[in-house]
Amino acid sequence: MSRRSAAATVRRLLLETRYEVLPTASIEEVVTTALPAGRTVTVTASPAKGLERTVDLAVRLAGHGYDVVPHLAARMVSSRAELAEITGRLTAAGVTKVFVPAGDAEQPGEFPGALELLEALVDLGDPFSHVGVAGYPEDHPTIIHDRLVQAMWDKRRHATEIVSNLTFDPAALTDWVRRVRARGVTTPIIVGLPGPVERAKLLAMATRIGVGESTRFLAKNKGMFARIAAPGGYSPERFLMRAAPGLEGAEAVVTGLHLFTFNQVAETESWRRDLLARLGGDPL
Repeated sequence: MSRRSAAATVRRLLLETRYEVLPTASIEEVVTTALPAGRTVTVTASPAKGLERTVDLAVRLAGHGYDVVPHLAARMVSSRAELAEITGRLTAAGVTKVFVPAGDAEQPGEFPGALELLEALVDLGDPFSHVGVAGYPEDHPTIIHDRLVQAMWDKRRHATEIVSNLTFDPAALTDWVRRVRARGVTTPIIVGLPGPVERAKLLAMATRIGVGESTRFLAKNKGMFARIAAPGGYSPERFLMRAAPGLEGAEAVVTGLHLFTFNQVAETESWRRDLLARLGGDPL
């Protein structure tokens, strides 16, 4: 792929971007200041903060006019009754999309994994038009590879999109996309990508907050974090340009980006707009 073609791929993905945030006390104001209404914002869930924080922030952001995607971590939902209550609150607020990871809670409730919660949503009448599930370009620190592959196959009939988890290796990402498609999974993929997060901020978020799939993944993968923390160790633009040849074409079905902001929403959006401008795209 030529550099011009790679730039066109990156431009296309940047125009279909969603922003992951952590449900901290100040993030509502951060989002409403940095992003116009209508943008897609995903809200993580973690045992440290509880699912209530995720649902509450999702409802409030929906009220501001954002396209909100709350993370319904399966292992954090205690029962079908709680799932029905959460679903009712979200649909009443106009939320039509969810992301369903298994989650990191050590003691699960009624749902030991994402598949069980996805099946329970079917029983509730499929209340969400878009349902995302997680994909892992690199092995999950607590799940063996064969189980990841099987889980992807099992969940495909419930999902409208697959969101790839953190990786800082473009080759690992594109190889994973190829393997997913070779297995016959045709569900559209959204590429998970850390934005231009300051190294000091990333360290603080990964080791102090420990919330969400992304920060916990970093904390458990010391070697990966060492590569990020090294000067010049990670550039989202360089990552995208290197990965672009494997993210284009009808066989890849890669439809957009899921930016891990670590709550640096304004910095992430500034980077996106600047890169779009340099690539010749509409920055809005």
